[in-house]
Amino acid sequence: MSVSAPTDGVYVYAILRAATALPKDAVGVGSPPAVLRVISQGKLEAVVSDAPPQLRARRRDLLAHQNLLMRLADDGPVLPMRFGMVAADERSILAQLAADESEYAATLDRLAGRIEINVKVLPAQNALEALVAEDKSVRQLRAAARRNPGYEASLRLGEAIAGALTRRAAAAGERILRELAPAARAAVPGPEVPGCVLNESFLVERAESEAFLSRAENLGAAFREQAEIRCAGPLPCYSFVSSEAQPALVGGK
Repeated sequence: MSVSAPTDGVYVYAILRAATALPKDAVGVGSPPAVLRVISQGKLEAVVSDAPPQLRARRRDLLAHQNLLMRLADDGPVLPMRFGMVAADERSILAQLAADESEYAATLDRLAGRIEINVKVLPAQNALEALVAEDKSVRQLRAAARRNPGYEASLRLGEAIAGALTRRAAAAGERILRELAPAARAAVPGPEVPGCVLNESFLVERAESEAFLSRAENLGAAFREQAEIRCAGPLPCYSFVSSEAQPALVGGK
């Protein structure tokens, strides 16, 4: 194999089992879109391209990256790289594949036939009347603000409403998580997201993804006065690739 080292490095999309075919007409990130290629080492291969100069997280490139991963997953398990992962050259990628072949292979086995679905829970919108009906302290503060309107009264009322809405949503989020977890093969919390009381990713059998999303939608309806559910998926299984299974040689440009 001839190994080259493009000036801007080698962009890494995914690690796959050997002999996985690239989707027809698939292209990479950049403008014009980068030409994809596969490099192989033992039982593994990596999907790569030349790294575009001045790569940024543009919507076009984010979609190109994710769409490629989802198309690859149609033909087998994928160990996805996050957007912007670039290696110095192909030789370094091949060395990493050789060094950690068993770890990568085990991860691919675990992800086979599965996708990721992310669920976020936020305080319900337009839920003030339901909150007032059940929260005595909010009712009292609202009555006080109406009797003696002013900045301090409005501030206390606003803080009480925001806190109560968050608490109600958090309680609903706990119940939603308990209901969804048995329908998934695994679940991991994501990073804190402003405004969210729950950010959880679920590893779901591909064949069961529609049923899972339907279940989440039904829970959203059931808890609509307490919380709003936002689902994203199917997604590449980013959240279920351990840091040990991520190539140490790559990093965001």
